[in-house]
Amino acid sequence: MENSNTSSGKNLVRISSHFDGGNIRCLCAANPDNIRLEIKKDEGSDFYQWFYFRLTGGAGENFRLVIENAQGASYVDGWEGYAARASYDRVNWFLVPTIYEDGQLVISHKPEHNSVYYAYFAPYSQERHADLIARAQQDKRVCASVLGLTLDGQDLDLLTIGAPSKDKKAMWITARQHPGEIMAEWWVEGFLNRLLDETDAVSQTLLEKCVFYVVPNMNPDGSRRGHLRTNAYGANLNREWGVATPQRSPEVLYVTDMMDDIGVDFSLDVHGDEALPYNFIAGAEGVPSFTQKGQVLLDDFLAAYKKSSPEFQTVHGYGICPPGKATLTMCTNYVAEVHDCLAMTLEMPFKDNANAPDAKYGWSPARSQKLGADILEAILAVVDDL
Repeated sequence: MENSNTSSGKNLVRISSHFDGGNIRCLCAANPDNIRLEIKKDEGSDFYQWFYFRLTGGAGENFRLVIENAQGASYVDGWEGYAARASYDRVNWFLVPTIYEDGQLVISHKPEHNSVYYAYFAPYSQERHADLIARAQQDKRVCASVLGLTLDGQDLDLLTIGAPSKDKKAMWITARQHPGEIMAEWWVEGFLNRLLDETDAVSQTLLEKCVFYVVPNMNPDGSRRGHLRTNAYGANLNREWGVATPQRSPEVLYVTDMMDDIGVDFSLDVHGDEALPYNFIAGAEGVPSFTQKGQVLLDDFLAAYKKSSPEFQTVHGYGICPPGKATLTMCTNYVAEVHDCLAMTLEMPFKDNANAPDAKYGWSPARSQKLGADILEAILAVVDDL
């Protein structure tokens, strides 16, 4: 069943997910103490972990929501120490008691209102994405364009910020290759808000030196469908770089074609990590062409980002890939190898920042936005050496 009802006191309780980004299947809702759910797989793949659904008619009732197939999720380690988000107004998302036991994710909550939403992370809707593009393009320094259509016929939006010139560096920001990693687009929103602030000295200096090419959502189809990791075909876009086809992964093909046309001096691909409760950068040390100059640039950038943001750290992360062993179909590795530039992947947590935990909100949209804003000093620290 996609939707299911149960009587709770005087109310009729409903579980639904037929909306932008929604994902849940209700197996049984006969008892508020044991509402049984499962997450639907991404179309054409076995990936799943993202969930987003609405419960109505349950104000004042104690609910126990059990996601029964949690043990088969793509990143089981992501459930340990994790707490689901809930919201009444779809603006403010707060943590609710959540435990992982016996292969099931159990969410316990007593809603204050008859309508409440639950999600793996605070959603970023396609409507908000459209508003972001519309708002940004009103700045005279911004050109909004469409790189092409996705497999579902959606626009793949690009924001070009600054007047292109042979004397300016080409700076690429891509986000949400994995659509369920919602914090990535919240990060982009914070980044854009500061970059377009005409009173900010750092942003003004950067725009004198650079043109930014920003793709806020690389995977609109997966976002709308409620996928964790893939597009409409079932392709993991972050394994399609250099091998993308119009039939399988046009989103990546559009971006790589434009990169070839205009060049790349800097690339940051923004993601979220299910398991690690930290903000960190993964570099391209494992590509065959990685040089000592590249190492110095990476080290300088990391040091500057750590200095500008108390949320960023360099102790915890994926570890360094051995020389020549990088997977070149991943964005960061492909761009670093093909364009001989500083290319990196930024990861943010679904859980919380363990170095600065927030018991009410965890890692949140606001903190993602601030981390996006704080990167400008780090970019400025290395831009002249790119």
